[in-house]
Amino acid sequence: MPLLRIFAVASLALLTACAGRHAPDPSVAFELNKQQQCPITLAQGQLLIVTLPSNPTTGYRWLLQNPAQSVLRSLGPEVYTNAEDAGIVGAAGQSVWRYRAQGPGQGHLLMVLQQPWAPEVKPVQSFDCDITVL
Repeated sequence: MPLLRIFAVASLALLTACAGRHAPDPSVAFELNKQQQCPITLAQGQLLIVTLPSNPTTGYRWLLQNPAQSVLRSLGPEVYTNAEDAGIVGAAGQSVWRYRAQGPGQGHLLMVLQQPWAPEVKPVQSFDCDITVL
């Protein structure tokens, strides 16, 4: 009988350890740069970094349509950078947004690539991601 109890406790400990391996680590930033990575699950407090290809010199910008405010808190405005070594005027770069997973629940992050002065024109690209915060 004592052997059975030891086996039961060991089994429970092993199952608990395995289940914990699938939970997101709140100390690690989640970098999202492809829609194929969606949907995503974050831990409360975890940092989310969204990086998308961008070239504002064409007149097209990523516009935030739905910021998933129920689960994400913005940590500042979009930051655009381009490759320093490209040496080409108008070369494409990337836009980066930083968010903190603020509370448990589900949200929807939607960005569209379009000219801000022509909102009636269909976007040329979109980034659509469902987000769950544990």
